[in-house]
Amino acid sequence: MSKLVRGLSLAQSVAVNTIDMVGIGPFITISFVIGAMGGPQCIIAWLLGALLSFADGAVWAELGAKWSEAGGSYQFLQKLYGKKWGRLMAFLYVWQTSIQAPLVVASGAIGFAQYFTYLIPLEAWQQKAISGGLVVLITFLLYRKIGDIGNISVFMGIVTGGTILWLIGSAVAHFDPALAFTYPPDAFDFTPAFFWGLGQASIKTVYSYLGYYNVCHLGGEIKEPERNIPRSIFISIAIIAVLYLLMQLSVLGVIPWQEAAKSEFIVSTYFERTNGPVAAVVATALVLFIAISSLFAVLLGYSRVPYAAAVDGNYFKVFARLHPTKNFPHVSLLALAGLAFVFSLLFKMKEVITAIIVMRIMVQFLGQSVGIIAFHIRHPQERFPYRMWMYPLPALTGIVVWLFIFFSAEWVYMAGALGVIALGGVVYFIKQRLSVANTR
Repeated sequence: MSKLVRGLSLAQSVAVNTIDMVGIGPFITISFVIGAMGGPQCIIAWLLGALLSFADGAVWAELGAKWSEAGGSYQFLQKLYGKKWGRLMAFLYVWQTSIQAPLVVASGAIGFAQYFTYLIPLEAWQQKAISGGLVVLITFLLYRKIGDIGNISVFMGIVTGGTILWLIGSAVAHFDPALAFTYPPDAFDFTPAFFWGLGQASIKTVYSYLGYYNVCHLGGEIKEPERNIPRSIFISIAIIAVLYLLMQLSVLGVIPWQEAAKSEFIVSTYFERTNGPVAAVVATALVLFIAISSLFAVLLGYSRVPYAAAVDGNYFKVFARLHPTKNFPHVSLLALAGLAFVFSLLFKMKEVITAIIVMRIMVQFLGQSVGIIAFHIRHPQERFPYRMWMYPLPALTGIVVWLFIFFSAEWVYMAGALGVIALGGVVYFIKQRLSVANTR
């Protein structure tokens, strides 16, 4: 029987993470974040996103080094919660991943189509055609062996990092400290309105940081996973956090925040001011390439989740099939891509971003942070190749911040997330009963 191949090095793992993290997200959410916070103090939301990424990344690093198999959270939740509840938690994770992973891909495709209108004005139906076509293109690019995937990821990572460095460097000759550091009179009045704005802004910044854990989904394909998974997580978070903070400051130092908050093409506008219209066109093309790179990494990682569950007998068995010659889970890839194609035609960007974050918090992020603390209490002698620094502070920090973000969302998104979990529970118990009936 074909098996996944451990073909991704540390450099390739970092590249997979970083291109997943960047994507179209930060180039669109910059305006949302400034508007939600109402001024240059929006940098706090980016700092909070970095803090959460490092804290939650410590949980992922410990779990990924311990259980380096395909599927990431699917494997972790089973191990953390034991045979009975672990199977349920793992199923719920795969169930919601089958919905939210296509939403993630759809969000990037929708953002790509929206940003493309800077180059060529498009009607609404034309934007939908481009977003759907992009999903098809990404699927085609992923139809190859993991070694080739790793090399493509490195190239994409270089372009992504180079584009952001160009953006930051362009601010040197045009940066105005008065724009970047002049705050509204009520900027730091810690009222309920301030924290509501911070919560709304943090949903967008956390969305921009997501992807630091992608190597855990690919755990069965990482070389020396005990060392390379933790390293790739922290290296990618550190790189992206620095770049995001400098990028936000660069924009604030060139464009008045009142204007930036309303801009639909903030990066293109920025390059128009700093380097002229030709540079703005080139930069926009690079942003679009980065969006393709991110979706490439996202769909790559998530396609391994239903596969891992199906191999384990805890999901629909058709997802367990590997490509006969290229050894990758092609059925899982095609299923997620197909749903992403549909979502890209149906939804809008801001709706998708909030739904993605809120849907994942309870089972995946909180489930892992609570689970790792409980596991250490129950199994104090268990050996872990990597242990988070200052345990359990990172896990506790993640729990607090995730709950803050969850309850900052509008009630319809919270209800939707809980509804998806409840429906998944019903499907799980029906599936279990059918399995028992079939064995009699």
